[in-house]
Amino acid sequence: MDWYPYRDEDLLLRTTGKFATGIAPAVAGSRWFRDADRNDIQTDLIGWPEGPTYSLHTTGDRVARRTGRAFLVGIPVIANIIANIGGAAGSPFGDVQVRGKPEEPENEVEDFPVMWAAPGTLARTVPWQLDPARRPEGYSTDLVLTSRRLLFLGTRSGTLDKADELAEFPRDVIAEAQQMKYSEVEADVRLTFTDRSWIRLFTGNPDSAERMCQLLSGAVRTVSESELSTGQRDRVTRFLAELPTGAQSPLLTRLPSGIVRVEALVPSKAAKDVHDTHSTLMGPSGEAAKPQPGDL
Repeated sequence: MDWYPYRDEDLLLRTTGKFATGIAPAVAGSRWFRDADRNDIQTDLIGWPEGPTYSLHTTGDRVARRTGRAFLVGIPVIANIIANIGGAAGSPFGDVQVRGKPEEPENEVEDFPVMWAAPGTLARTVPWQLDPARRPEGYSTDLVLTSRRLLFLGTRSGTLDKADELAEFPRDVIAEAQQMKYSEVEADVRLTFTDRSWIRLFTGNPDSAERMCQLLSGAVRTVSESELSTGQRDRVTRFLAELPTGAQSPLLTRLPSGIVRVEALVPSKAAKDVHDTHSTLMGPSGEAAKPQPGDL
């Protein structure tokens, strides 16, 4: 492992963390950095290297993007219809991702800020490496939540080097975390600091986005491995041994019924910076368990 928490803290979640990217036609592929008056502030961010400038896409750009998206989406739709003729069940070419409606059109359709920060606010202190357009090729960033703090780590692909600790924030300066579902695979999270500045990040997995919000709000209680029974610890060991290479450390949470959920993220083969969630539920002795009313 390339990073370890302090002895007096528990690792709760580690997942991809980078500035999100717009998906609505006018802002697709773009991201902006704004102050409270919606001015562009990226040239005011101290220590940041120069990055690209974006502008809203024209009507012609939008038509081209819609046509391209329709073509790409249409192939699996048509193929699945053909595959299902005669009553065959399933979608061998995969389900088409359908996004919901924008929750904030002013920030998701007409503009796409990934940083909203007045001068001197905390959001301006996050690391510039979170921007995929600024960081070196082969460099990626992770978001880590522990029982004490929120961290951003930097790693280089193809190496076993220790992760770079790019920045950290005490848990108590995070005022709110909200999953932003109008996003790629519904994996965006907006983190709002106590000074009301905020950043919008892509977490690589909708489960990670949801769990980040649950952990920060206190809706989900995590447990350490030392709190597990012998049977449960044995079950976790077997669960991890069955996972593909590259699996992250598991997250253990106790549901209202007392059942323990074990979750681990594994890099997806579908796309870069996307993760698949592997999970299991276990009872007091490590036996397989089913969720009870109110658990999920």
